[in-house]
Amino acid sequence: MIKTKKYGALIVVSGPSGCGKDTVCNALVEQNSNYWISISCTSRIPREEEVDGIHYYFLTKEAFEDKIERNELLEYAEYNGNYYGTPRDIIEEKRSQGMNVILVIEVQGALKIKELIPDAIFIFLVPPSMDILKKRLENRGTETKEKVLARFKTAYQEINEMPKYNYVVVNDEVENAVAKIKSILTAEMCRVDRIEEVDLSTTEEVLHESLMKD
Repeated sequence: MIKTKKYGALIVVSGPSGCGKDTVCNALVEQNSNYWISISCTSRIPREEEVDGIHYYFLTKEAFEDKIERNELLEYAEYNGNYYGTPRDIIEEKRSQGMNVILVIEVQGALKIKELIPDAIFIFLVPPSMDILKKRLENRGTETKEKVLARFKTAYQEINEMPKYNYVVVNDEVENAVAKIKSILTAEMCRVDRIEEVDLSTTEEVLHESLMKD
């Protein structure tokens, strides 16, 4: 008998703004009850459709910096003038319960996580092309042309960090991207270093009986 570790895996998903990280990860969780998406903190202003405590924990810049001082964040980064960070305690709690935790975070934060938790699974999500990414950003209609341009420039910088991740997934269609990530996670769960215990006594007994019969 082979037992895998009950402690949940940590899956870090990054990619340029507009590549569909949230859509893909939400679809993944809908198909797998054992996965949980961490809710990040941010100092940015919520968009019209966003709800505090569901999409993000929206904090003032001062409140966010207070959490930094108290070491209450697993990681944090400043992105386009706003803070983003991951609450430390809830991540450990969920993983200790056997839940596989997904962190949808920016590249800066992901690389900090890699230093702290090198056995986490790092997945970089990319759009089919930069032209498609630009159109997705423009079609949001929630930001000025200047901010769209800033995000587009940042996307090029982020893509240069892709070799530091374990896997890259192209989000051409959501279903295809989800299927690829599920395949990655299935393979990761079969890694030898995730095995907690190996008991081959039963197998040895069956083999012995088989040899005796022959």
